Amino acid sequence: MSHNVALGFEDGITRFIKVDPMQSVVEAAYKARINIPFDCADGACGTCKAFCESGTYDGGEYIDDALTEEEAEAGYCLPCQVVPESDLVLQIPTTSQAAKTAAGKFAATVSDVQHYSDTTIGFTLEVEDRETLSFLSGQYVNIGVPGAHVERSYSFSTGPDEKHISFLVRITDGGAMSGYLRDRAQVGDQLELTGPMGSFFLRDIKRPALLLAGGTGLAPLLSMLEKMTTTAPAHPIHLIYGVTTDVDLVGMEKLEHYAGGIDNLTFDYCVADPESSAPNKGYVTSLIKPEHVNDGDYDVYLCGPPPMVEAVKGYLKSEGIEPANFYSEKFALAVVEEPAAA
Repeated sequence: MSHNVALGFEDGITRFIKVDPMQSVVEAAYKARINIPFDCADGACGTCKAFCESGTYDGGEYIDDALTEEEAEAGYCLPCQVVPESDLVLQIPTTSQAAKTAAGKFAATVSDVQHYSDTTIGFTLEVEDRETLSFLSGQYVNIGVPGAHVERSYSFSTGPDEKHISFLVRITDGGAMSGYLRDRAQVGDQLELTGPMGSFFLRDIKRPALLLAGGTGLAPLLSMLEKMTTTAPAHPIHLIYGVTTDVDLVGMEKLEHYAGGIDNLTFDYCVADPESSAPNKGYVTSLIKPEHVNDGDYDVYLCGPPPMVEAVKGYLKSEGIEPANFYSEKFALAVVEEPAAA
């Protein structure tokens, strides 16, 4: 049985390769014309040493000078020796350019545009050769804005195995993509995607996890939840979703759907506006309870604007409940250039 292996490079690019039975990762990468750094190919030099983020494998044979016992226990491996036993995610210590590869480019067609509110629009794309667009739940792509000659980065809100791909966008006055989606986007429009990219993605769930979303930062967490419908996490997963005003609150039906279909998943939400009709008013940190942090043996996945990410980090540190792993993605609104003064 073949396995898919995601190769994450230092510049944020991710490439996927298929590794056949009894084939090493380096062999499969070479066949795919991706030059993972290596010298000896027999486990003696350690040049190809990489970190395994997710999955299981046969580590093969190697000498201590190439990979120590402590490194192997910590998750490091030698791709020239690794034979996957499941799908893998490997962090490769070089750039995609050095490996003589690049992010994939994909043509897509707009199949749906949803105006959820004055502040949030969702859109769905059909991708040509969809099977070639592999990504990890939580990652993003760059999307070209029609007629603007610029790109904007958006996280998938759908899972890797879904036929169509979807995104959530915060609408801002003067924003290139905001203006396109709000005023001009039509079913049938052609877009170009570049990616996937990013180190914010769902790892193997080995302990309880706390998922935190701010606004449209919910998108990559929805992708993670979709993935969980197939992986059936054995540990408690709690998601807290925070927005600024009631009009920003979208995706509640999807959260209810996932909470009803994923064992061990619970969620809560809050709205910062004191005039909100929501039962919880305030910020996501107000909803973090002792049972969510498991005495420090828990993982955090957080996506939101920079002030939110920093606030959560500060709160957890002040409470002395720092997680085993903290994975985060900050998103900032694109800067709108003001016209030059006359």
